[in-house]
Amino acid sequence: MRLIRGIYNLRAEHRGYALTIGNFDGVHRGHQALLTKLRRAGNKRKIPVMVMLFEPHPLEVLNLTNAPARLTRLHEKLCYLQKAGVDTVLCVRFTQSFSSCSARDFINGVLVNKLRIKLLAVGDDFEFGAGRDGNFRLLQKASIDYGFDILNTQTLLEHNQRISSTSIRAALSKDNLSLAAILLGRPFSMSGRVIYGDSLGRSIGFPTANIPLFRVLTPIEGVYIVCVKGEERQVFFGVANIGTQPTLNLQRARKQLEVHLLDMSLNLYGQYIEVIFLHKIRNEKRFSSLFALKEQIKRDVMDARYFFDHNKPNDSLNTT
Repeated sequence: MRLIRGIYNLRAEHRGYALTIGNFDGVHRGHQALLTKLRRAGNKRKIPVMVMLFEPHPLEVLNLTNAPARLTRLHEKLCYLQKAGVDTVLCVRFTQSFSSCSARDFINGVLVNKLRIKLLAVGDDFEFGAGRDGNFRLLQKASIDYGFDILNTQTLLEHNQRISSTSIRAALSKDNLSLAAILLGRPFSMSGRVIYGDSLGRSIGFPTANIPLFRVLTPIEGVYIVCVKGEERQVFFGVANIGTQPTLNLQRARKQLEVHLLDMSLNLYGQYIEVIFLHKIRNEKRFSSLFALKEQIKRDVMDARYFFDHNKPNDSLNTT
């Protein structure tokens, strides 16, 4: 799969695609259904499939205080999009200037002149352009004027609930990992590269692999039973904490993901790993001492062992 960073990097060979546009946060079952429909239509016309997405998330630019917690970072999105059969991803840098582009200018300047699309697939609720003045009806008219085909994809429902990034965040906020997994089409996970930490876990007998999340908001927080996939696709069992380590009074602005592997002593520094969340044990909290924290971690590990004794991981862990 090819990644193009920015509209200014488009070349003549990038024209004539079957295109879809969106944030694709989570690349959930609704996104997957749209991509399947687009890929089949593209194959029928013998044209490749392109996804246009935006980085950062538009709300992180337009209304940062109300920006949603991301389900996936860019690297994770790209992995899922590649798995879905996408040929090319156009990653557009979203800025205040770009947000002022009208819907008609976007159609003329990008879709027609730059990309010369042959097919466009968008959701039935798709809106775009400054003031959200663009919608499916405007795209329908443009498809007639400029000679490209357009597919209208219906919203995918699960028990009469719309499958969306928002509904998945809502499920995660209620610690409903099973519902989130149904809506995503896979268990919720986070990925990143392991860095050196402060070695506190090792000093109290529970060494951890530390992953910086580079974001203040996370869709989940607390202590979880997890599976961990390494670079060789091997799977390990563990306990993970997402939080700011309140017992240490670090006043850390950003949350960190820390994973303790059960019955394993591996050097994962520098490796890119995936942490798959299976069950929440408890919320993160401040303890009166490191001894009290250590005793709680012992209980967390016992809970994880009990869980894995009675719930064996299965093929549903094949996420990325």
